[in-house]
Formats: sequence, structure tokens, C-alpha cells
Amino acid sequence: MNTASETAGLNRGLITLSIMLATVMQTLDSTIANVALPHMKGSLSASLNQIGWVLTSYIVATAIATPLTGWLVDRFGKRTILLASVAGFTLSSMWCGISTSLFEIVLARVFQGAFGAALVPLSQTTLLDINPREKQGSAMALWGMGVMVGPIVGPTLGGWLTDSLGWRWVFFINVPVGMMALWGIWNSFPKDMPGRGMRFDMAGFVSLSIAIGGLQLLLDRGQHLDWFSSVEIWVEAYLAGFGALYFLWHTWRTPPERSFFDYRLILNRNYVTGLLFIFIVGVVLFASRALIPTMLQDLMGYTAEAAGWVTAPSGLGTMLAMLIVGRLVGKVDLRLLLAIGFGITAFSLWEMQGYSLVISQADIIWPGVWQGLGIGLVFVPLSTATFATLDPQMRANGTAIYSLVRNVGSSLGISLVETLLTRNTQIAHSTLAAHMDGRNPGFQNPAVAELYNPHSSLGQALLNTELTRQASMIAYIDDFWLMLMMTLAIFPLLLIIRSPKRAAAGAPAEAVMD
Repeated sequence: MNTASETAGLNRGLITLSIMLATVMQTLDSTIANVALPHMKGSLSASLNQIGWVLTSYIVATAIATPLTGWLVDRFGKRTILLASVAGFTLSSMWCGISTSLFEIVLARVFQGAFGAALVPLSQTTLLDINPREKQGSAMALWGMGVMVGPIVGPTLGGWLTDSLGWRWVFFINVPVGMMALWGIWNSFPKDMPGRGMRFDMAGFVSLSIAIGGLQLLLDRGQHLDWFSSVEIWVEAYLAGFGALYFLWHTWRTPPERSFFDYRLILNRNYVTGLLFIFIVGVVLFASRALIPTMLQDLMGYTAEAAGWVTAPSGLGTMLAMLIVGRLVGKVDLRLLLAIGFGITAFSLWEMQGYSLVISQADIIWPGVWQGLGIGLVFVPLSTATFATLDPQMRANGTAIYSLVRNVGSSLGISLVETLLTRNTQIAHSTLAAHMDGRNPGFQNPAVAELYNPHSSLGQALLNTELTRQASMIAYIDDFWLMLMMTLAIFPLLLIIRSPKRAAAGAPAEAVMD
């Protein structure tokens, strides 16, 4: 589906609507259940540590199943895999909603993650396939909105559903959306033949699954288990390292026609550069977005729903930027768009490092909107350039790896900022506590001295609570500073990206590169 003759008879509108419904449904579930965990904990008689597996099982299953996308499409065809993925995800969502035990919902989330893994990469490659080159920028803008807006509105929608209808509806909401997507794909997506009969490389898949699963478990559970002071984390680190080394060794000695990973992908300079950038985007941008809701709830007394509404406008910034940049791709130098996007992101982080415990809602909303604009300006041209010179037959495999790298980057970034948040809070608390004595000028105020009297048990408790809040705020500011420095460090890497030139009329689909 790459030439005008092949796409002329397609109902592009219905195909696009159907696959975007499926994409939003899948990306929404990466965050929509987060705010419902406390309610699930009581209903399923689970501890705080146990209920975390509702999130971990979904993340790990998605990560392991994502690299299978290329082989599944080659073996069964894109239409069949899309239908199976949407149907399986919808049924698994219903299963999550009716679960009555922790084991049952964790198992359902494993199936939900496994079936949904192919939806994001296949939606991306489908939009690239059904649109001519001059419209691929707009297509990637639409795809980017589905990928980015889902996780942003997830906590807001999840909080409202949980408070209004109960936690089970964060899963039941997928059922009507999945049915509409299934109907649209069935009635609009053309039947396609399986590919060249790619052999399934069991050793490659198993070793890669062990590596990805171990890494995701390590990143997701490390903060809760105090990292390498836990035997579990050491086991997961060993599995991740061993699996990765064996996978590299096995792939190197296996002929490409029998290997699970198509090594030709890493021979494409723009694709490899795109993987590097999307990993950095995941580390820097997604991690910084994860800090705001917890800051608002833990330090400023926001409810989960209120925090969701305050952070939701950042999604509007993302959508606005993607609508604009989709029309600019191919007309404006890619590196300029990326530089502007990262510059706006740096500005938003600079504003965030000025936060305090007495900021207004406007102080939260506007930096979020600026950050949303920055993400939108980065995401679309990066996606377009990454696949500009990739053989269409390799897109299913390429988009799967692209999505996997983005997810690993975001997991790594979130783990990094959460770990630093905890440790910097402890450091700041110790530093502040060292100055809480009679020589502190603050205690010269009689009202303060009486309320926070360090010689009474009540005063000590109140003083410790306030010191913890102040120390946590300092730690959040330190995280925003780190994200700002990492964003600024990206700029020199823009020099290694090559911007795709506009294809001339009648030119082949593969773009000529600068």
C-alpha cells in the first residue's frame, strides 16, 4: 500500500478513524488505571506492593510482545493481526473489569498488554502506507496525537470514572471503543496476503523477551525495593544482562533470513538516529511529565481528579503543535523544527524549576501547555524522518522497535527521577533539620516557636511534617533542573540528523537525504 494505484480505492477516513480509536484505547490504558489502584486494593484485598502488579504486568507484557509485531504481520497479514489485537484487547479489558481477585486481574492485564502491543506500531505503519509522501507529515501528526494524548488524559478520565462509577469502569470504557474500532477495521481495511514466510526465531525471541522483561521489572520495581539492596532486583538485572548478551551473540551468528531481528534496520542511518532521539525523548520528556501529578497530590493537597484537570491542558498544547507541525513537515527543515521543539521544552522546564509550595493553578497549567507544544513539535518530525528512507516492507518491524525503544526510555526516565526524588528528599531533609535549633531566626517569632516547638512531641511532629514538605519540594526542583540540563544537552545531537528532502514528482517513495 504505497503507490497511488494501490491506495486509490481505500476508505482512508474510516481506516484512519478505526486504527486511531484502537491506538488511543491502548495508550490510554498505560495510565488510566493508576489513579484507581487505591480503590482496587481494598476491593481485591491486596497490599500496596501487591496491587502494583496491576501496572507492572501490563507494562512487561506489552514490552515483551511488541517485537513480535513484524513477524506476526509477515506470517498472518496486517488486517488479521489488527483484528485479533483489537478483539483480544477488548475482551481482556472486560475480563479486567469483572475480576474478583488479584491473580485474576493481573492475568487479565498480561493478556491485555500482549494483545495491545501491536496496536501502536501497526497504526503508525498503516498511516504511512495509506498516505502519499506529501501527506505523511499530517498522518504522523494524527498518529502522534493518539500516542501522546492518551497517557495525558488517562489520569483525568480514570479519576472521574473511579469517583463516579467505580474502578471497574476504567476497563469497561474500552469495550464500546474496541467494538467500534473492530467494526471499522473489518469493513474498511483491505485484505492483505501474508509476507515472505519469515521463519520464527525461537531462541532470539526468548532471549530478547528475557532481556526486556528483566529490564522492565527492574525499572518498575527498583524504587519500591530500594534497588540493589534487594535480591529480586539483582536477579532481574542478571536476567536482563544475560538475555541481552545472548540475543546479540545469537543474532550475530544467525543468517538474516532466520533471525528474529532484521539487522538491515540498523544499516539505515536515519532510522538508527531516530531510535537514539526517541529514547532521549522518552527519558527526558515523559519523565518530567510524571512528576507533576504526584507533586500536586503529595505536597499541595490536590485530589487525583483535580490534579488530572490541572495537567490536562498540556495535552491541548500537544494537539495544537501536532496540527501545525504536520503541515510544516517537508516544507521546513526538520532540524529547525526539532530545535524549536526542544527549545520550548527547555523553557517549560526552566519555569518548572521555579515552583514552590504556594504556586497557583495558572503556574502549573502554562508551563504544562508550553511543554505540550514542545513535545508536539518534536514528536511528529522525528517520526517522519525516522521512517523516510525505510523500505515499506520493513515498516512493521521498524515501528515495533521504535515503540519499544520509546517505552524503555520512558520507563528509565521515570525510574531515574523517582529515585532521585526519594534520595534528594532525604538529603534536603537532613540539611534543613540541622538548622532547626534555637539559633534559627525563624524561632524568634513567638507564634512559630510555640507551634513548632522542637522540645514538645506535637511541635516535633509538626516541624518534621513541614520539613518533609519543604525537602520534597527542593527534590522536585532538583529533578526539573536535571531534566532541563538533559534537554539542553540534546541540541548538539541535532547535527547528526539528516533532513529528508521533498520527493520530486514521479520520484520513488524512498526520500533522498541531505
